Amino acid sequence: MSKLVTIYGGSGFVGRYIARRMANEGWRVRVAVRRPNEAMFVKPYGVVGQVEPVLCNIRDDASVAAVMHGADAVVNCVGVLNELGKNAFDAVQADGAARIARVAADQGVERMVHISAIGADAGSNSAYARSKADGEAGVLAHMPNAVILRPSIIFGTEDQFFNRFAGMARMGPLLPLVGAETRFQPVYVDDVAKAAVMGVLGQAEGGVYELGGPEVKTFRALMQQMLDVINRRRVIVGIPFWTAWIMANVLDFLKFVTFQLFSNPILTRDQLKNLRRDNVVADGVKSFADLGIAPATLESVLPDYLWKFRPSGQYNEIQKSADNLRS
Repeated sequence: MSKLVTIYGGSGFVGRYIARRMANEGWRVRVAVRRPNEAMFVKPYGVVGQVEPVLCNIRDDASVAAVMHGADAVVNCVGVLNELGKNAFDAVQADGAARIARVAADQGVERMVHISAIGADAGSNSAYARSKADGEAGVLAHMPNAVILRPSIIFGTEDQFFNRFAGMARMGPLLPLVGAETRFQPVYVDDVAKAAVMGVLGQAEGGVYELGGPEVKTFRALMQQMLDVINRRRVIVGIPFWTAWIMANVLDFLKFVTFQLFSNPILTRDQLKNLRRDNVVADGVKSFADLGIAPATLESVLPDYLWKFRPSGQYNEIQKSADNLRS
């Protein structure tokens, strides 16, 4: 019988690419998610019955153990960018990661891959960065040979980075940015998936790998590149950090007084802390080079999915159709 991998968060942005690649390797894939009915799109990644979404809550020991039963390897892709309800940074990214590793050790699972993030730091003033570091520590405490991947900003068809700002660029002549001079090293989502699969297959030695693409650019330069791809001229306006701090405080306060009915998907104080730091691969660490992976460039990927934001692209045609129906 073919081997089995359980991928926690396997229907998410990164997880779906890992699931597809593991299915191509001939493995059975168990996609552990909170809402399996919304993850049915993963089933065609393999033959009938090869890829199956299953219900799991990583805050619960029994739930984590049940979906891991019989697995030869596990991958943890679960993470949150904004705390909401019980899905706090510590609960998901620290305690949840450690729980998966502990259960994996108890069940004798051979290999574990954990998706973390560049900037994970137990001494950071950011709760997000601290929880990522605590999650890594929890994983290594139970699975010392685990492969931990720390990607920079991830781009790809379903990303919430370039897609978000390309959508904003359609709305007016200005494109406001917080942390315009902060440097990033964007990495293609399928390259991260390749690294994760190598970890599952035992083709990568245990340890921490920082994953970044071939180019380091400022936030401003990345947005200018995005604007060039979608053929739009916009004035990029850098918002000073002191102004952004006021905005983030107001937005977080609204989240508090509305009992999180307003979830603040715009800008939080914690996100602002991270935007003050460069998000690039550090010197002297394991990286793509140690895995033998040549990461894809932005130029080779962005036009494939940002074309729809061009003046003659998909969204413009949808708007024209809506206008015709109203007239």
